[in-house]
Formats: sequence, structure tokens, C-alpha cells
Amino acid sequence: MPADALKRSAAPKLLLLGGLAAAMVLLFLTVGVDDWSYALPRRLKKVAAIVLTGFAIALSTVLFQTITNNRILTPSIIGMDALYNLLQTLLVFAFGSVGFLVIDKQANYLLSVGLMMVFSALLYRVLFRRENSSIYLLLLTGLIFGTLFQSGASFMQALIDPDDFLVVQSKMFASFNNIEYDLLVLSSILIGAVLLAYWRLSPYMDALSLGRDHAVNLGIPYEKVTRRLLILIAVLVAVSTALVGPITFLGLLVANTAYQFLGTYRHSTLITGAALVSVIALVGGQFLVEHVFTFSTTISVIINFVGGVYFLYLLLKENRS
Repeated sequence: MPADALKRSAAPKLLLLGGLAAAMVLLFLTVGVDDWSYALPRRLKKVAAIVLTGFAIALSTVLFQTITNNRILTPSIIGMDALYNLLQTLLVFAFGSVGFLVIDKQANYLLSVGLMMVFSALLYRVLFRRENSSIYLLLLTGLIFGTLFQSGASFMQALIDPDDFLVVQSKMFASFNNIEYDLLVLSSILIGAVLLAYWRLSPYMDALSLGRDHAVNLGIPYEKVTRRLLILIAVLVAVSTALVGPITFLGLLVANTAYQFLGTYRHSTLITGAALVSVIALVGGQFLVEHVFTFSTTISVIINFVGGVYFLYLLLKENRS
């Protein structure tokens, strides 16, 4: 099907997703409001955090799946979520639950983003020193480091005081309830910088989805483009994780939903669709947390449950095919 025809066929579906996202946001902003001057600014801040996080996770997952040519992988396999949990556990283990780096959100955010970026940079530098380095070596190494980080975090969590463990536990699950305005602004700047950098690489994306050999035959500097995209993915994952916490299966859920619903290979359409699905899922999940479960659970529990079931479905589907 020609590219113009694909655009036209996907346009009504994008409009539908946009309408659903707007309806969910409107529902979230207006239901159960008694004092508009108090509730509306706080809910708008949550919506802003949801849009930023949802876009970052959607973009990073679509790019990562394009690079790996695999739709059941997410950037969390590199181990950055586990590194974030290890850092939060280590800070509480070393300084207690009232330590400066634990209670000061700006300092914790900068330290978390910085550490995840340093880890990614070192990992990429070691594994991509030579030309034609395998992306699957990166995935395997990231999986090993993720297991190591998670094991270290679990060991320290077994040793700390139960009251301190509650603080660590609150860091392990994503939450949009206590987002600070300064962190939203900083995250917006970082994600905006990533978007500008991605804009220069976007013409290559549709060809990259064909696989390494086809991309090289089409004249694309595959190694150079892949390394730059991995850096952008690392920034997106670091920012979204440090801002709200880890949401492991959200990227898998929204990216594959966009693939199946839109039925196109064009990344401009896929990324837009995945971002809208992400907003729908996060706003809907937050609405359930606040108005149905009355804060008895967290949004990451809901997303990870649905995403985990969907992940099993994808594995069974791939096995049958």
C-alpha cells in the first residue's frame, strides 16, 4: 500500500485515539471535584506528568523495538529499572529514610538520572567499541546487570528497618501523586531535547524496521544511527523512571497496541498512536486508583498486571506462529 494511502487509513484511527485520550483527561479532571481552585491545579499537574511520561515511554519503546527488530522487548531489559530500585534501596540503606538524598526530590531526581545515564554510557562504550557489535550482546549484558542490581537491592531490603523498607517500597512503584513542578519543567526540557535530536534521525526509522541488512543496503549508516538512538532511549527511560518510578510493562502494552490497531509501518504514525494509547492507559489507570480503588493500590500494579497478561499473550502468539 502506498505511503499516502497508509497515512489516510491511519488518520481516522489516530483521531479516535485522540478523542479517547481527550475524553479520559476530561473525565479525570472533572469527576468528584468539590473545590475547583484546589483540585484542578493538582490534577492538571498529574495530567502533565502523565503526558510526559507516556510520551517518553512510548517513544523509547517503539525506537527500541525497531532497533532490535523484536516487538516483545522493552528498554527495561537493559537493566535501568533495576538500577533505579538499587539506587533507592542503597540510599535508604546508607542514610536512612530521612537522608537528604532520599527526601529531597530534586537531588534524588538528578542523582537517579545521572547514574542511569552514566551506566548506559559505560555499557554502550564497552560493548560498541568495535564495528558490527551485536545489539543482542547489549541485551544479554543488560539482562545480566539487571538481575545483579535486583539481587543487590533485595539483599539490602532484607536488612533495613521495616519502617525504612516502606519508604523503599514506595519508590519501587510508579506514582503521579506527588510530582513537583520544577521536576516537570526539567523533564520537559530533557524530553524536548531528545525530540529535537530524534527529528534528525527520523527519516531513517522506517528503513531501520526492515532489519540491519536491508538498512545497510539502502545506504543508512546503521552503526552510527543505532548508537545515537540508544543514547536517546537511555535519556527517555532515565527521565521517565526518575520522575514517576518504574512501569515495566507499559511500553510493551502501548507499542504493541499501536502496531495492531494502526496497522502501519510508518514511525511518525506509530509513535503518535503509541503516545495516545499511553495517555489513555495512564489516565484511565490513575482514575481507577483514585476513584475505584481509593488509593489502595498503585497505577504501576494495574499497568504491570494488564501488561504482564498481554506479554504472555504475545509470547504464546509468537510461539504458535
